[in-house]
Amino acid sequence: MSGDHGLRRGLTNYGDRDFAVYLRRSFARSMGLSQEMLDKPIIGIAMTPSDFNNCHRTMPELVEAVSRGVLAAGALPRAFPTISTGEVFLNPTSMVYRNLMSMDTEEMVRAQPMDAVVLIGGCDKTVPAQLMGAASADVPAIQLVTGPMSTGHYKGERLGACTDCRRFWGRYRAGEIARDEIDVVEGRLAATAGTCAVMGTASTMAIIAEVLGMSLPGTAAIPAVAADRLVAAEATGRAAVHLLTHPRRPSELITEKSVENALRVLMAVSGSTNAIVHLAAIAGRRNISISPERMNQISDETPVLVDLKPVGKGYLEDFHHAGGVGALLRELKPLLHLDTVDVLGQTLADRLAEPLDWVNRDVIRPSDDPVSPVGGLISLGGNLAPQGAIFKRAAATESMFEHEGRAVVFESLEHLARSIDDPDLDIEPDDIMVLQNAGPVAAGMPEAGYLPIPKKLARQGVKDIVRISDARMSGTAFGTIVLHVAPEAARGGPLAAVRSGDRIRLSVKDKRIDLLVDDAEIARRLEQHTPPPLPERGYRGLYARAVTQAPEGVDFNFLQHESTARFGREDQS
Repeated sequence: MSGDHGLRRGLTNYGDRDFAVYLRRSFARSMGLSQEMLDKPIIGIAMTPSDFNNCHRTMPELVEAVSRGVLAAGALPRAFPTISTGEVFLNPTSMVYRNLMSMDTEEMVRAQPMDAVVLIGGCDKTVPAQLMGAASADVPAIQLVTGPMSTGHYKGERLGACTDCRRFWGRYRAGEIARDEIDVVEGRLAATAGTCAVMGTASTMAIIAEVLGMSLPGTAAIPAVAADRLVAAEATGRAAVHLLTHPRRPSELITEKSVENALRVLMAVSGSTNAIVHLAAIAGRRNISISPERMNQISDETPVLVDLKPVGKGYLEDFHHAGGVGALLRELKPLLHLDTVDVLGQTLADRLAEPLDWVNRDVIRPSDDPVSPVGGLISLGGNLAPQGAIFKRAAATESMFEHEGRAVVFESLEHLARSIDDPDLDIEPDDIMVLQNAGPVAAGMPEAGYLPIPKKLARQGVKDIVRISDARMSGTAFGTIVLHVAPEAARGGPLAAVRSGDRIRLSVKDKRIDLLVDDAEIARRLEQHTPPPLPERGYRGLYARAVTQAPEGVDFNFLQHESTARFGREDQS
């Protein structure tokens, strides 16, 4: 190892290098560190505890376990904080602060003296933010996830946030259960520390991190409260020290082939729609793009093999005990790029050459007996989404895959909240609900795409209705929902031209969503379109000026790879 390791890395420049080392060591001595420890290489530990992030409740013991592994392997652990984005505790949405967290991570990894870094996160936006930051800083890095929570119980039924919370809330809105019952369920949905217990965004991103090679094999789905989660944390600390003599940077792991593997696994687990946006952002930091055509090709040739909620029966703890990511990868082996490399330096082919002793086929199905013969997610085109939209066919009602209906338009989130339960709302079960101005620029792209079933329809027994928006939805949600419509309405996309009463056609077969209005009329409406006012000051103003659209990952344009980075609202389309 070169002499510029540990505390000698990235010295503050006073014009006297030796003085900078002397000064830094003297301040480090105030922490109670011996000269022997100060001579060791340093492993940074990006920690993200917060009283506003329930998913990260176990962060202190994870940091301790990583530190234990680092010390045992002969290096000095140095934990440092970054901001933490708790999914349900942020307004207007945690998505707004994902990019801020990625900037915090990137800059602190680059600015502070560390030879490698362990990134500890779990909640929906924290893992993508850390991977984005690591991909840009390109310091040897390993991702450690907090792990999923275990299930709760209610009247003999297993419960897991947040698919079951949506299911029970839907029953409550429909008048099927009383207030006292929903109050009891509320206390049993999130029964332990950890991320959501189903195949939501957090679990999907944990799996993607492992498939990209950024996490240790076999660690994505270990339950948060399991002893093995701490064992994995200690092993991650040891592995980070191993990177000092066998350096592998994120740029060597996040490649076009590993991104395709991650996309294929996303289809096979029928993962969160949010993962498309996050994977695009991570890949974009390495100048890798995901075309809608390639995404659809991968989806159409990749079966869904994992039977978990929100589209199946099981929970993440079941997936872990069934064989986890390793078992799934073995079923997908013929479809994968086997020459990708993970953080340990082993190829995927080497990893999959090791036999498994047992797989639970009720949870991880064999490739010749899939849950579905095609992947869970597809990209839609059509005149309503010229830059694309996302549809989770695995979570939708198949009878609505080919559907034409009358648009019922909500012009904003405020309009939706004000109107959705109005008994005079003009809406029928065959109509199509359309939400405008909920995209990245207008509203920070909240998880509002899961528009609630209007109470008047819910009480008629309506369980699903076609919904379209430029927003996102939670990975724990379900329904016949078109999301991420690009360009968004606030950018003058065709979604802004939709009026109540227009006809819209959804065709999953043709992978299209079309507004059945004459092109000239659409153009006339868009010429008259007035975008909503946008924030001007502070971070929110920066966000509105610099955020990209969904196909580019909703990243800041100036944080993308050097070859594509830019700044300024005028660059947006």
